[in-house]
Amino acid sequence: MPQLPEDLVELLPTASPFLDRESALAQHADPAAARRGLVLVHDLAGDFDAARSGALAGAHLLASLPHEAIARFDADALVDYRAHRPRMTFTGDSYADATLPEIVLYALEDDAGEPFLLLHGAEPDFAWERFVAAVRDLAERLGVTSVAALHAIPMPVPHTRPVTLTAHATRRQLIEDYPVYWGQVRIPGSVGALLELRMGEAGVDAYGIAAHVPHYLAQATYPAASLTLLEHLSRLTGLHLPTEALREAAEANRTEVDEQIGRSPENTAVVAALEQQYDDFTTAHGDTGLLGSSGQVPSGEEIADEFERFLAEQEKRRGE
Repeated sequence: MPQLPEDLVELLPTASPFLDRESALAQHADPAAARRGLVLVHDLAGDFDAARSGALAGAHLLASLPHEAIARFDADALVDYRAHRPRMTFTGDSYADATLPEIVLYALEDDAGEPFLLLHGAEPDFAWERFVAAVRDLAERLGVTSVAALHAIPMPVPHTRPVTLTAHATRRQLIEDYPVYWGQVRIPGSVGALLELRMGEAGVDAYGIAAHVPHYLAQATYPAASLTLLEHLSRLTGLHLPTEALREAAEANRTEVDEQIGRSPENTAVVAALEQQYDDFTTAHGDTGLLGSSGQVPSGEEIADEFERFLAEQEKRRGE
């Protein structure tokens, strides 16, 4: 028998403060006007997150801010373990433990004491529509007024220049300070993208920021992208988010990447060419950093092709 959306999630007792607040608001003459804005951030780690930049940003928030789990999703029903095999510890003649995937909704407080929510964990492989419906129901019950996505995409940009990003939203007004780079394009989907689409259809403001990760680092760790995501999340939401540890990690990572690139004349030449394209374009058109192989903004088809190459590489790595 197919599961209902609510069967996919367990709401924990720690959610009571949010539920009680919404219950009290229901008695208000104008609940919408009295409702305090509550942001739901999601960073579900999947193939649509180059260098796992969004997931690293979310993990950094959990490591840096007070938090508690308020809901857990049924990962057994949502994740394909054979496509994403859990890690287990073998001690010579026995299995000691297993690290199974989780999808958890956390309540956090920013550095100013402002509450917000973070949906963190593995991207579901199955039941996308039921999962999205369950998240949408939770958002309504908990008083969420806006939803923000963190992720990253591989792009032909150099690691030696500032990280740029693409913003998207259910309403242009939510991201009006961010430029639009290309028109209609069909790209591989993700749960995060479907959640944004369905939230918009339900009248909930939803938006996302995608950091541009150098394509040659898309399978590595790139904390500079995670740092940029949190800086722009603060800008869009007003949340006061800690970034110092990520900034230090980004500086250390930059040194490591510089050293690795410097050992290969071929890699050095590739980065130098990307730097020239970046600088030429930003001089002529402003600081966008969205450069194709010709020094122009990539077309929709080029962006879709880059996604497909990245996803194919992810599939190849899983098969190894």
